[in-house]
Amino acid sequence: MEERIHRIEEEIKAITLRNARVEADKKWETSLFRMLSLAALTYFAAALLLYVISAERFLLGALVPTAGLILSFQTLPALKRWWVGKFLRR
Repeated sequence: MEERIHRIEEEIKAITLRNARVEADKKWETSLFRMLSLAALTYFAAALLLYVISAERFLLGALVPTAGLILSFQTLPALKRWWVGKFLRR
């Protein structure tokens, strides 16, 4: 009996840790820090590529994919809510 209780307690601890990881992943996916980090990486990668191919005003041109990424971050939550709502109505 004592071994069974110990096993159940261990399973509860494992589930609690898993839930904490899942919650942290959810917070990361929607965090401003993540959005700004990806936008910065996108900007610098685009600027570097445009520089390498000798594009004029490469710093300004790098704003285009960065703006697209930021817009996608803003519209995806709304699209997700619509899709989930449509899926749940079935």
